[in-house]
Amino acid sequence: MEVRFWGVRGSIPTSGPDTLEYGGHTSCVSIRSGDAPPLVMDLGTGAHALGRALVKERCKRIHVLLSHTHIDHLYALPYFEPVFSPSAQVRVGIPADSAAEARGKAARYLNGVYHPLRLDDLGSQLRFFGVPVGGPFKVGPYDVRTMRLMHPGGTMGYRVTYGGYSVCYLTDTGPLARPDEGFMAGGDPTTMESELVDLVADADLLVMDATFTEEEYLEKMTWGHCYPEYCVRLAEIARVKRVALFHHSPDATDADLDAVAVRWERHTAPLVFLAKEGLVVDLEG
Repeated sequence: MEVRFWGVRGSIPTSGPDTLEYGGHTSCVSIRSGDAPPLVMDLGTGAHALGRALVKERCKRIHVLLSHTHIDHLYALPYFEPVFSPSAQVRVGIPADSAAEARGKAARYLNGVYHPLRLDDLGSQLRFFGVPVGGPFKVGPYDVRTMRLMHPGGTMGYRVTYGGYSVCYLTDTGPLARPDEGFMAGGDPTTMESELVDLVADADLLVMDATFTEEEYLEKMTWGHCYPEYCVRLAEIARVKRVALFHHSPDATDADLDAVAVRWERHTAPLVFLAKEGLVVDLEG
C-alpha cells in the first residue's frame, strides 16, 4: 500500500519562500495498492495536482472520503480534474446521515455564489454518499472504520484497511481529554481516548493533526487541533508503527517545522516524521 501526500497544510494554503520544503497546499492524501482504485482523503488544494495526475493516467474509478466540509478540505472539488470527465466514476463520502445530505453539503460550496460552478455543471459520474459513524463498511475494495473527533462543527477520523495494511487519518481534531486527565496526564485513557486507541491500534501509519506546539495548544484548546506530543503518545499506547505529523499551521515556516522534525527524528517506536508535499510512504517497504 502506497500513501502519498499532496497537501499537508491546514486552514489556508500558504505559498512563498518560507514554505517550499514542506509545501503550502491544504490537506489531500492518496492511498493506493496495486490495481485497486485510489482512495483520496480530503480535497484540499493539494487535490488539484492529484487530479491532474489521475487524468493523465486515465484513471476511471476514484473514491474520496472527506473528514469534514470546512473549506480548506473541500476547496479543490471543482479543481479536481476527474470530476469533469464523463467516463470517470467519482464517489465522494461526506460525514452525513444520507446521500442527499452529503450532496447538499457540497452544494453549499458549488452554488454559483461562492464558486461560479454548481454541482450539476460537473461532467463526471459524480456520486455522493453519507459516511456513517463506526463501521466497518466498504468504500470500493477498502475496509473502513470511523469515529467522530473533536473539532468545531465536527469531523470524522478514519481507519482504512486493504491487503493486510491499515492507515489511520485523523485531521482537525484536538485531544480527546482535558490536559489534567487522560493519558497525557499520566492516567488511564478517558472513554473517548479508549475508543480512539481502539480505532488506531496496531496501524501501519497514523496521519494526525499536529497543527500546534504544546504551548500553542494550551492557548488555543477550543480550536480543534492537536500537538505532536499527544499524537506520539497515542501511537505509543496503540502500538502504531509510523506517525506522520500533519496539517501544519499556515504560520509555520520550513525552519519552524525543521525544528519539530529534529525533536522527533530519533524516535523509533513509533517512527515519527513530518508530512511533506510529494512524500510517498510505501507500507510494504
